Amino acid sequence: MRIFKFGGASVKDANGVKNVVKVLQHTGYKKTLIVVSAMGKTTNAMEHVIDCYFNKSEELTTAIQVVEKFHDTILTDLFETKAHSVFKTIASFFDDLKLFFKTNKSPDYNFVYDQVIGFGELISTSIISAYLNEINLENTWLDVRPLIKTDSYYRKGNVDWEKTVKQIKQAVSKDTLYITQGFLGSNDNNFTTTLGREGSDYTAAVFAYAINAESVTIWKDVPGVLNADPRYFAKTQLLENISYTEAIELAFYGASVIHPKTLQPLQQKEIPLYVKSFLNPENNGTVVNKSKGIKPLLPCFILKRNQVLVSISTLDFSYVVEENISEIFTLLALYKMKVDVIQNSAISFSVCFDNNFNNLDALLLHLKAKFKVTCHENVNLFTIRHFTNQAILDIEKDKTVLLKQQFLETVQLVTK
Repeated sequence: MRIFKFGGASVKDANGVKNVVKVLQHTGYKKTLIVVSAMGKTTNAMEHVIDCYFNKSEELTTAIQVVEKFHDTILTDLFETKAHSVFKTIASFFDDLKLFFKTNKSPDYNFVYDQVIGFGELISTSIISAYLNEINLENTWLDVRPLIKTDSYYRKGNVDWEKTVKQIKQAVSKDTLYITQGFLGSNDNNFTTTLGREGSDYTAAVFAYAINAESVTIWKDVPGVLNADPRYFAKTQLLENISYTEAIELAFYGASVIHPKTLQPLQQKEIPLYVKSFLNPENNGTVVNKSKGIKPLLPCFILKRNQVLVSISTLDFSYVVEENISEIFTLLALYKMKVDVIQNSAISFSVCFDNNFNNLDALLLHLKAKFKVTCHENVNLFTIRHFTNQAILDIEKDKTVLLKQQFLETVQLVTK
Protein backbone atom coordinates (compact mmCIF):
# COMPACT_ATOMS: atom_id res chain seq x y z
CA MET A 1 0.00 0.00 0.00
CA ARG A 2 1.22 3.53 -0.80
CA ILE A 3 0.92 6.63 1.34
CA PHE A 4 0.39 10.00 -0.36
CA LYS A 5 0.54 13.31 1.45
CA PHE A 6 -0.88 16.54 0.03
CA GLY A 7 -0.10 19.80 1.82
CA GLY A 8 -2.14 22.97 2.09
CA ALA A 9 -0.66 24.52 -1.05
CA SER A 10 -1.89 21.59 -3.16
CA VAL A 11 -5.51 22.04 -2.01
CA LYS A 12 -5.67 25.83 -1.58
CA ASP A 13 -8.79 26.13 -3.78
CA ALA A 14 -11.21 24.12 -5.91
CA ASN A 15 -8.74 23.88 -8.78
CA GLY A 16 -6.20 22.44 -6.36
CA VAL A 17 -8.64 19.73 -5.32
CA LYS A 18 -9.32 18.96 -8.98
CA ASN A 19 -5.58 18.74 -9.59
CA VAL A 20 -5.31 16.14 -6.84
CA VAL A 21 -7.71 14.07 -8.95
CA LYS A 22 -5.39 14.48 -11.95
CA VAL A 23 -2.43 13.30 -9.87
CA LEU A 24 -4.38 10.25 -8.71
CA GLN A 25 -5.48 9.47 -12.25
CA HIS A 26 -1.84 9.69 -13.37
CA THR A 27 -0.39 7.57 -10.56
CA GLY A 28 -3.34 5.26 -9.91
CA TYR A 29 -5.21 5.32 -6.63
CA LYS A 30 -5.90 1.74 -5.62
CA LYS A 31 -4.38 0.58 -2.33
CA THR A 32 -3.56 4.17 -1.42
CA LEU A 33 -3.97 6.13 1.80
CA ILE A 34 -3.97 9.91 1.37
CA VAL A 35 -2.98 12.26 4.19
CA VAL A 36 -4.17 15.85 3.68
CA SER A 37 -3.37 19.11 5.45
CA ALA A 38 -5.68 22.06 6.00
CA MET A 39 -6.50 24.02 2.85
CA GLY A 40 -4.27 26.91 1.83
CA LYS A 41 -3.49 29.19 4.78
CA THR A 42 -6.27 27.80 6.97
CA THR A 43 -3.91 26.88 9.81
CA ASN A 44 -2.74 30.51 9.99
CA ALA A 45 -6.37 31.65 9.94
CA MET A 46 -7.24 29.23 12.74
CA GLU A 47 -4.31 30.53 14.79
CA HIS A 48 -5.83 33.99 14.39
CA VAL A 49 -9.16 32.60 15.61
CA ILE A 50 -7.41 31.24 18.71
CA ASP A 51 -5.67 34.57 19.28
CA CYS A 52 -9.03 36.35 19.10
CA TYR A 53 -10.50 33.91 21.62
CA PHE A 54 -7.79 34.76 24.15
CA ASN A 55 -7.05 38.40 23.36
CA LYS A 56 -9.71 39.98 21.09
CA SER A 57 -13.01 38.34 21.96
CA GLU A 58 -14.98 41.00 20.08
CA GLU A 59 -13.32 39.84 16.83
CA LEU A 60 -13.82 36.09 17.36
CA THR A 61 -17.07 35.75 15.41
CA THR A 62 -15.67 37.64 12.42
CA ALA A 63 -12.48 35.55 12.45
CA ILE A 64 -14.50 32.33 12.32
CA GLN A 65 -16.69 33.72 9.54
CA VAL A 66 -13.59 34.37 7.42
CA VAL A 67 -12.65 30.68 7.65
CA GLU A 68 -16.24 29.64 6.92
CA LYS A 69 -16.45 31.87 3.85
CA PHE A 70 -13.15 30.55 2.48
CA HIS A 71 -14.33 26.95 2.64
CA ASP A 72 -17.82 27.80 1.40
CA THR A 73 -16.28 29.26 -1.77
CA ILE A 74 -14.41 26.01 -2.39
CA LEU A 75 -17.54 23.96 -1.73
CA THR A 76 -19.60 26.07 -4.12
CA ASP A 77 -16.96 25.70 -6.84
CA LEU A 78 -16.77 21.92 -6.43
CA PHE A 79 -20.41 20.92 -5.99
CA GLU A 80 -23.32 21.85 -8.20
CA THR A 81 -25.91 22.15 -5.46
CA LYS A 82 -25.90 23.18 -1.82
CA ALA A 83 -28.23 20.26 -1.21
CA HIS A 84 -25.15 17.99 -1.24
CA SER A 85 -24.63 16.42 2.19
CA VAL A 86 -21.07 17.78 2.44
CA PHE A 87 -22.42 21.29 3.09
CA LYS A 88 -24.18 19.99 6.20
CA THR A 89 -21.06 18.09 7.27
CA ILE A 90 -18.89 21.21 7.08
CA ALA A 91 -21.54 23.33 8.82
CA SER A 92 -21.57 20.84 11.70
CA PHE A 93 -17.80 21.21 12.12
CA PHE A 94 -18.17 24.97 12.48
CA ASP A 95 -21.04 24.42 14.94
CA ASP A 96 -18.73 22.19 16.99
CA LEU A 97 -16.01 24.84 16.88
CA LYS A 98 -18.34 27.57 18.14
CA LEU A 99 -19.70 25.27 20.83
CA PHE A 100 -16.18 24.58 22.07
CA PHE A 101 -15.52 28.28 22.53
CA LYS A 102 -18.78 28.68 24.44
CA THR A 103 -18.20 25.76 26.79
CA ASN A 104 -14.42 25.62 27.23
CA LYS A 105 -13.24 26.18 30.79
CA SER A 106 -9.52 25.64 30.29
CA PRO A 107 -7.21 28.69 30.33
CA ASP A 108 -4.35 26.61 28.87
CA TYR A 109 -3.44 28.09 25.48
CA ASN A 110 -1.75 24.90 24.27
CA PHE A 111 -4.77 22.75 25.12
CA VAL A 112 -7.15 25.17 23.40
CA TYR A 113 -4.82 25.38 20.40
CA ASP A 114 -4.96 21.64 19.82
CA GLN A 115 -8.74 21.40 20.24
CA VAL A 116 -9.28 24.17 17.68
CA ILE A 117 -6.50 24.02 15.11
CA GLY A 118 -7.40 20.57 13.79
CA PHE A 119 -10.76 21.70 12.42
CA GLY A 120 -8.81 22.80 9.33
CA GLU A 121 -7.76 19.24 8.57
CA LEU A 122 -11.13 17.73 9.44
CA ILE A 123 -12.85 20.14 7.06
CA SER A 124 -10.36 19.80 4.19
CA THR A 125 -10.44 16.00 4.21
CA SER A 126 -14.24 15.93 4.40
CA ILE A 127 -14.49 18.18 1.34
CA ILE A 128 -11.93 16.19 -0.66
CA SER A 129 -13.41 12.83 0.29
CA ALA A 130 -16.90 13.99 -0.72
CA TYR A 131 -15.65 15.37 -4.03
CA LEU A 132 -13.78 12.18 -4.92
CA ASN A 133 -16.89 10.14 -4.17
CA GLU A 134 -18.95 12.59 -6.25
CA ILE A 135 -16.78 11.87 -9.32
CA ASN A 136 -16.80 8.12 -8.63
CA LEU A 137 -13.38 7.81 -7.01
CA GLU A 138 -14.75 5.75 -4.16
CA ASN A 139 -12.94 6.34 -0.89
CA THR A 140 -13.34 6.09 2.86
CA TRP A 141 -12.88 9.09 5.17
CA LEU A 142 -10.88 8.23 8.28
CA ASP A 143 -10.76 10.25 11.48
CA VAL A 144 -7.07 10.04 12.33
CA ARG A 145 -7.48 11.11 15.97
CA PRO A 146 -8.49 7.72 17.42
CA LEU A 147 -5.71 6.06 15.40
CA ILE A 148 -2.61 8.08 16.27
CA LYS A 149 -2.33 8.00 20.06
CA THR A 150 0.00 10.40 21.84
CA ASP A 151 0.84 11.71 25.26
CA SER A 152 -0.66 15.01 26.47
CA TYR A 153 2.18 17.25 25.29
CA TYR A 154 -0.17 19.64 23.51
CA ARG A 155 1.14 21.17 20.25
CA LYS A 156 3.98 18.63 20.10
CA GLY A 157 2.52 15.26 20.96
CA ASN A 158 4.79 12.21 21.26
CA VAL A 159 3.41 9.14 19.50
CA ASP A 160 2.62 6.03 21.53
CA TRP A 161 3.83 3.60 18.88
CA GLU A 162 2.41 0.41 20.35
CA LYS A 163 -1.13 1.76 20.66
CA THR A 164 -0.91 3.61 17.33
CA VAL A 165 0.25 0.63 15.28
CA LYS A 166 -2.50 -1.52 16.81
CA GLN A 167 -5.21 1.08 16.07
CA ILE A 168 -4.08 1.68 12.48
CA LYS A 169 -3.83 -2.01 11.66
CA GLN A 170 -7.38 -2.54 12.90
CA ALA A 171 -8.76 0.42 10.93
CA VAL A 172 -7.00 0.15 7.57
CA SER A 173 -7.78 -2.38 4.85
CA LYS A 174 -5.16 -2.48 2.10
CA ASP A 175 -7.70 -2.70 -0.72
CA THR A 176 -9.33 0.66 0.03
CA LEU A 177 -8.63 4.28 -0.93
CA TYR A 178 -8.57 6.32 2.28
CA ILE A 179 -8.58 10.06 2.97
CA THR A 180 -7.35 11.12 6.40
CA GLN A 181 -5.93 14.11 8.26
CA GLY A 182 -2.32 14.99 8.88
CA PHE A 183 -0.98 16.67 12.00
CA LEU A 184 -3.57 15.30 14.47
CA GLY A 185 -3.77 12.64 17.14
CA SER A 186 -5.39 12.16 20.54
CA ASN A 187 -4.34 11.37 24.10
CA ASP A 188 -5.69 8.71 26.46
CA ASN A 189 -8.58 11.02 27.40
CA ASN A 190 -9.43 11.39 23.68
CA PHE A 191 -8.62 15.09 23.63
CA THR A 192 -7.13 16.17 20.30
CA THR A 193 -3.37 16.58 20.20
CA THR A 194 -1.09 17.79 17.41
CA LEU A 195 2.30 16.59 16.23
CA GLY A 196 3.86 20.03 15.70
CA ARG A 197 3.56 22.45 12.79
CA GLU A 198 4.09 20.77 9.42
CA GLY A 199 3.39 17.46 11.15
CA SER A 200 1.38 16.00 8.26
CA ASP A 201 4.54 14.52 6.75
CA TYR A 202 5.12 12.76 10.05
CA THR A 203 1.55 11.43 9.97
CA ALA A 204 2.26 9.86 6.58
CA ALA A 205 5.39 8.21 7.98
CA VAL A 206 3.50 6.89 11.02
CA PHE A 207 0.92 5.21 8.75
CA ALA A 208 3.66 3.84 6.50
CA TYR A 209 5.46 2.31 9.47
CA ALA A 210 2.27 0.82 10.91
CA ILE A 211 1.14 -0.92 7.71
CA ASN A 212 4.59 -1.61 6.18
CA ALA A 213 3.82 0.61 3.20
CA GLU A 214 5.49 0.24 -0.16
CA SER A 215 6.40 3.95 -0.25
CA VAL A 216 5.51 7.45 0.91
CA THR A 217 5.10 10.32 -1.55
CA ILE A 218 4.93 13.93 -0.42
CA TRP A 219 3.34 16.09 -3.13
CA LYS A 220 4.56 19.69 -3.08
CA ASP A 221 4.65 22.84 -5.23
CA VAL A 222 8.41 22.40 -5.84
CA PRO A 223 10.09 19.82 -8.13
CA GLY A 224 11.44 17.85 -5.15
CA VAL A 225 14.01 18.47 -2.45
CA LEU A 226 16.11 21.47 -3.50
CA ASN A 227 19.49 22.47 -2.12
CA ALA A 228 17.87 25.64 -0.71
CA ASP A 229 14.46 27.19 -0.17
CA PRO A 230 13.63 29.14 -3.38
CA ARG A 231 11.74 31.72 -1.32
CA TYR A 232 15.01 32.91 0.20
CA PHE A 233 17.79 31.70 -2.12
CA ALA A 234 18.38 32.19 -5.84
CA LYS A 235 19.56 29.52 -8.29
CA THR A 236 18.38 26.47 -6.37
CA GLN A 237 19.06 22.97 -7.71
CA LEU A 238 17.20 19.67 -7.43
CA LEU A 239 18.67 16.89 -5.31
CA GLU A 240 17.81 13.68 -7.14
CA ASN A 241 18.77 11.19 -4.44
CA ILE A 242 19.35 11.60 -0.71
CA SER A 243 20.30 8.98 1.86
CA TYR A 244 18.18 8.62 4.99
CA THR A 245 21.12 9.81 7.09
CA GLU A 246 21.67 12.92 4.97
CA ALA A 247 17.95 13.72 4.90
CA ILE A 248 17.76 13.41 8.69
CA GLU A 249 20.69 15.85 8.96
CA LEU A 250 18.96 18.34 6.65
CA ALA A 251 15.65 17.99 8.47
CA PHE A 252 17.33 18.36 11.86
CA TYR A 253 18.87 21.65 10.80
CA GLY A 254 15.48 22.89 9.60
CA ALA A 255 15.08 22.01 5.90
CA SER A 256 11.41 22.83 5.34
CA VAL A 257 10.65 20.22 2.68
CA ILE A 258 10.80 17.28 5.10
CA HIS A 259 9.51 17.25 8.68
CA PRO A 260 12.30 16.30 11.12
CA LYS A 261 10.48 13.30 12.62
CA THR A 262 9.31 11.92 9.29
CA LEU A 263 12.43 10.02 8.33
CA GLN A 264 13.15 7.91 11.39
CA PRO A 265 10.20 5.48 11.09
CA LEU A 266 10.79 5.20 7.34
CA GLN A 267 14.47 4.43 7.81
CA GLN A 268 13.69 1.71 10.36
CA LYS A 269 11.73 -0.23 7.74
CA GLU A 270 13.64 1.07 4.69
CA ILE A 271 10.49 2.56 3.16
CA PRO A 272 11.46 4.96 0.34
CA LEU A 273 10.23 8.55 0.52
CA TYR A 274 9.49 10.42 -2.72
CA VAL A 275 9.14 14.20 -2.85
CA LYS A 276 7.41 15.18 -6.09
CA SER A 277 5.60 18.08 -7.73
CA PHE A 278 1.81 17.97 -7.83
CA LEU A 279 2.08 20.32 -10.82
CA ASN A 280 4.28 17.89 -12.79
CA PRO A 281 3.57 14.42 -11.39
CA GLU A 282 5.31 12.75 -14.32
CA ASN A 283 8.72 14.10 -13.18
CA ASN A 284 10.96 11.95 -10.99
CA GLY A 285 11.40 14.43 -8.13
CA THR A 286 13.61 13.32 -5.25
CA VAL A 287 13.90 9.92 -3.63
CA VAL A 288 15.13 9.42 -0.07
CA ASN A 289 16.28 5.86 0.49
CA LYS A 290 19.05 3.58 1.71
CA SER A 291 21.95 5.10 -0.20
CA LYS A 292 24.98 7.29 0.57
CA GLY A 293 25.18 11.08 0.70
CA ILE A 294 23.37 13.24 -1.81
CA LYS A 295 23.29 13.32 -5.59
CA PRO A 296 24.46 15.69 -6.98
CA LEU A 297 26.87 16.78 -4.23
CA LEU A 298 26.12 20.48 -3.65
CA PRO A 299 26.19 22.94 -0.76
CA CYS A 300 22.76 22.84 0.90
CA PHE A 301 21.48 26.05 2.49
CA ILE A 302 18.95 26.12 5.34
CA LEU A 303 17.53 29.30 6.86
CA LYS A 304 15.63 29.52 10.13
CA ARG A 305 14.25 32.99 10.77
CA ASN A 306 13.06 34.74 13.93
CA GLN A 307 15.44 32.89 16.21
CA VAL A 308 16.68 33.96 19.64
CA LEU A 309 20.39 34.03 20.53
CA VAL A 310 21.19 34.11 24.24
CA SER A 311 24.73 34.40 25.61
CA ILE A 312 25.22 33.46 29.26
CA SER A 313 28.19 33.97 31.60
CA THR A 314 28.68 33.68 35.34
CA LEU A 315 28.35 36.81 37.45
CA ASP A 316 31.86 36.41 38.89
CA PHE A 317 33.52 35.56 35.53
CA SER A 318 34.32 32.05 36.69
CA TYR A 319 34.30 29.16 34.24
CA VAL A 320 31.00 27.93 32.79
CA VAL A 321 31.17 24.34 33.99
CA GLU A 322 29.02 21.23 33.79
CA GLU A 323 26.73 22.26 36.66
CA ASN A 324 26.00 25.59 34.94
CA ILE A 325 25.29 23.97 31.59
CA SER A 326 23.03 21.37 33.23
CA GLU A 327 21.04 24.12 34.95
CA ILE A 328 20.73 26.11 31.70
CA PHE A 329 19.44 23.11 29.77
CA THR A 330 16.98 22.29 32.54
CA LEU A 331 15.52 25.78 32.14
CA LEU A 332 15.48 25.53 28.33
CA ALA A 333 13.50 22.29 28.64
CA LEU A 334 11.20 23.76 31.28
CA TYR A 335 10.27 26.67 29.00
CA LYS A 336 9.99 24.42 25.90
CA MET A 337 12.75 26.04 23.86
CA LYS A 338 13.84 24.13 20.74
CA VAL A 339 17.62 24.44 20.74
CA ASP A 340 19.31 24.73 17.34
CA VAL A 341 22.89 25.78 18.16
CA ILE A 342 25.08 25.72 21.24
CA GLN A 343 28.56 27.15 21.63
CA ASN A 344 30.69 27.03 24.76
CA SER A 345 33.84 28.88 25.79
CA ALA A 346 35.65 29.13 29.12
CA ILE A 347 33.47 31.90 30.53
CA SER A 348 30.41 32.00 28.30
CA PHE A 349 27.73 29.73 26.88
CA SER A 350 25.68 30.72 23.83
CA VAL A 351 22.49 29.07 22.64
CA CYS A 352 20.25 29.78 19.65
CA PHE A 353 16.66 28.53 19.83
CA ASP A 354 13.05 28.79 18.69
CA ASN A 355 10.69 30.60 21.07
CA ASN A 356 7.64 28.74 19.73
CA PHE A 357 5.78 28.78 23.04
CA ASN A 358 6.37 32.49 23.79
CA ASN A 359 8.14 31.75 27.06
CA LEU A 360 11.21 33.92 26.41
CA ASP A 361 10.50 36.59 29.05
CA ALA A 362 10.00 33.99 31.76
CA LEU A 363 13.17 32.14 30.73
CA LEU A 364 15.28 35.32 30.76
CA LEU A 365 13.94 36.31 34.16
CA HIS A 366 14.91 32.91 35.53
CA LEU A 367 18.39 32.99 33.95
CA LYS A 368 19.16 36.54 35.11
CA ALA A 369 18.66 35.50 38.71
CA LYS A 370 21.95 33.62 38.52
CA PHE A 371 23.79 34.59 35.32
CA LYS A 372 24.79 37.57 33.23
CA VAL A 373 22.59 37.33 30.12
CA THR A 374 22.71 38.98 26.69
CA CYS A 375 19.77 38.38 24.35
CA HIS A 376 19.38 39.01 20.61
CA GLU A 377 15.86 38.47 19.24
CA ASN A 378 14.76 38.05 15.61
CA VAL A 379 18.09 36.75 14.40
CA ASN A 380 18.60 34.43 11.42
CA LEU A 381 20.24 31.03 11.62
CA PHE A 382 21.95 29.83 8.45
CA THR A 383 23.15 26.24 8.13
CA ILE A 384 25.25 25.09 5.17
CA ARG A 385 25.74 21.36 4.64
CA HIS A 386 28.69 20.40 2.40
CA PHE A 387 29.85 24.00 2.54
CA THR A 388 32.47 25.66 0.39
CA ASN A 389 34.41 28.81 1.28
CA GLN A 390 32.46 30.69 -1.37
CA ALA A 391 29.15 29.49 0.08
CA ILE A 392 30.15 30.88 3.49
CA LEU A 393 31.22 34.21 1.99
CA ASP A 394 27.90 34.49 0.13
CA ILE A 395 25.97 34.11 3.40
CA GLU A 396 28.18 36.50 5.38
CA LYS A 397 27.96 39.27 2.81
CA ASP A 398 26.26 42.44 4.15
CA LYS A 399 25.37 40.77 7.48
CA THR A 400 26.57 41.03 11.07
CA VAL A 401 27.72 37.59 12.20
CA LEU A 402 26.88 37.06 15.89
CA LEU A 403 27.97 33.42 16.10
CA LYS A 404 29.81 31.05 13.77
CA GLN A 405 30.40 27.36 14.25
CA GLN A 406 32.09 24.97 11.82
CA PHE A 407 32.16 21.18 11.73
CA LEU A 408 33.52 18.69 9.22
CA GLU A 409 30.61 19.01 6.75
CA THR A 410 28.45 21.71 8.31
CA VAL A 411 28.81 25.37 9.19
CA GLN A 412 26.26 27.41 11.12
CA LEU A 413 26.02 31.19 11.30
CA VAL A 414 23.74 33.35 13.40
CA THR A 415 23.31 36.75 11.78
CA LYS A 416 21.56 40.02 12.38
